[in-house]
Amino acid sequence: MVIGAGGLLGRALNRRLERDFPGTIAATRSEIDVTDPFRLEAEVERLQPTVLINCAAWTDVDGCTRDPGRAMSVNAEGAANVARVAAVSGCRVVLVSTDFVFDGKGSRPYTESDAPNPLGDYGRSKLEGERRVAAAAADHLIVRTAWLYGAGGRTFVDRIRRQAEAGEPLRVVSDQFGSPTWVEDLSVGIVRLLGTPYRGIVHVANRGACSRHALAAAVLEVLGLTGRVSLQATQTVPLPGIAPRPACAALDTGLYERLTGAAMRPWEEALADYLSAGPAGHRGEA
Repeated sequence: MVIGAGGLLGRALNRRLERDFPGTIAATRSEIDVTDPFRLEAEVERLQPTVLINCAAWTDVDGCTRDPGRAMSVNAEGAANVARVAAVSGCRVVLVSTDFVFDGKGSRPYTESDAPNPLGDYGRSKLEGERRVAAAAADHLIVRTAWLYGAGGRTFVDRIRRQAEAGEPLRVVSDQFGSPTWVEDLSVGIVRLLGTPYRGIVHVANRGACSRHALAAAVLEVLGLTGRVSLQATQTVPLPGIAPRPACAALDTGLYERLTGAAMRPWEEALADYLSAGPAGHRGEA
C-alpha cells in the first residue's frame, strides 16, 4: 500500500509497483490521512497489505517554518501512526525522508552514519518522524532522498523549464549543492530495496551532486536554450519567512549500491531522460 499516492513520488512509485505487484493499493490523502490513526488502522485491517510505504508528508519548507505544529503533526506523528499500525498488523513499513535532516555544513556527501542536524522546522519534523518510525516498528526502512522532480510536480526543474521556454531571464543561487533526483529513478531504487532484508536508513538519489545554478544550466543545455536564455548566478540571501536551506547536502548512495548490487545513475543522465520524455515525463530507468 502506497500512502500519499496522490503526490509527486507517490504517483511514480505506484506506477512502478503495479508493474511488479499488480495488487498494489494506492491511497491518496482523501482516502487515508496519516493524522487520523483510527481511519488508518481500519483501512489497513480491511485491506491487509504486506508493506506500507509512507510517501505522505508536508514538504512546504517555508510553510513548515510558519506552522511548525502542523509540520510535526504530519511529518512526525503521522509517520509514527503509520509505523504503529504496520507493527500491529505485521507489515513492513517504509518512510520516505529527506536530505534536510542535515545542516549542509560538511564538505562531502552525507552517509547514513553522519549525525543529523536540521536547520529548520521541516528537517526537524522529518527527523523526528524517522526516530518515531524506528522506535515504533522493528521492521522498518527509511529512505532519504533529495531535490526531487518529476511529471506533474511544481519543482525547481519544472520552474526552470517553464521560465526558460518562455524566454524569461533566470537568476539562480550557486551556493546550494545537492543531489537532483528523478522520482522515476527513486521509485526503481525503492522497489530494489524492497527485495532486500535490510532494516534501517538508506540514502537513495541520483548519483553525483551539483549547485542549483549548475542544475539550471543543465536544463538549458538539454532544452537547447544555452546562450539564448540569460542565466545569472546569485548567492543565498536570508529573508524573513524563508527557511534556511542546507548549503551542501548531497547524499552518498554507497550503502544502497552494496545492498542492491545496482548503482543509481548520474543525475545528468536522469535529467536528460526526464526533459526528453515531454510533458508526461514517465519514462524511467528500466
